[in-house]
Amino acid sequence: MELNSISSASSILLQISTLLYLFSMAGYLFFLFDQRDKIQKISFYLVSTAVGVHFLSILVTGIAAQDLPIKNMAQSLSLAALAFGGMFLYFQYKFNLKILGVFASTLLSILMLAVMLVPDTPVASNEILKGFWFVAHIVLVFTGDASLGLACGAGILYLIQEKGIRTKTPGFFYKRLPSLDFLDNVSYTCITTGFTLLTFGLITGFIYAKSIWGRFWSWDFKEVFSIGTWLVYAALLHFRFHSGWRGRKSAIMTIVGFMIIIFTFLGVNIFLGGHHQEFTK
Repeated sequence: MELNSISSASSILLQISTLLYLFSMAGYLFFLFDQRDKIQKISFYLVSTAVGVHFLSILVTGIAAQDLPIKNMAQSLSLAALAFGGMFLYFQYKFNLKILGVFASTLLSILMLAVMLVPDTPVASNEILKGFWFVAHIVLVFTGDASLGLACGAGILYLIQEKGIRTKTPGFFYKRLPSLDFLDNVSYTCITTGFTLLTFGLITGFIYAKSIWGRFWSWDFKEVFSIGTWLVYAALLHFRFHSGWRGRKSAIMTIVGFMIIIFTFLGVNIFLGGHHQEFTK
């Protein structure tokens, strides 16, 4: 199959997955008002199918290029969306927190619309952006960030439920959300999973940097902010274990932490530059 044909097939698959993500978001928003299990199951099936088609699109592109498709902004956002979708399916299977699908499908739809709107600028293959340590670094960091993003979603749900209980005005969301303890437990599991993946992602990144540039650390802006992000979540876990930072404080910190992740992922590359600017051209 010619390269143009493969590129066209991958683009079509990506468009199909985007439509499926959008339909799933519509379904989950409908589920927010009508709590029938059938609506949630259809919405979850749409997300699952979207992730599968999305994965196939990236796989086709990667096989054709014999490389990890993360060479520009569009590809980076696409891979981030796939990681987020995959981790959502995992945590949904683990906890069956149905309402989390509203947050997940909305963020996935936003990411994929951005992928569609951002030009997929052709970038020449770079031999240094290959190899086991590079791929391991990307996969671990992206899945780690995705887990922490889901912790943010659970944290938002916690704050909504907690406010209703605290002010004794339950309102719209009260019967649609589970207990505070359950939401806190989901958030905590997402944090520990994401923190572990991020830790190994940073380690593989250091090893990769050493193999390419001859040093583990170069004070690159992305490196500095990544370590800063790691320290935020390390502090959160420390406070949970030793100072009782559960519930509201933990939820707020997960949201702040995810905002830092978003800036580290996009803002640093766009505004500050460095080695990782390669991925946002």
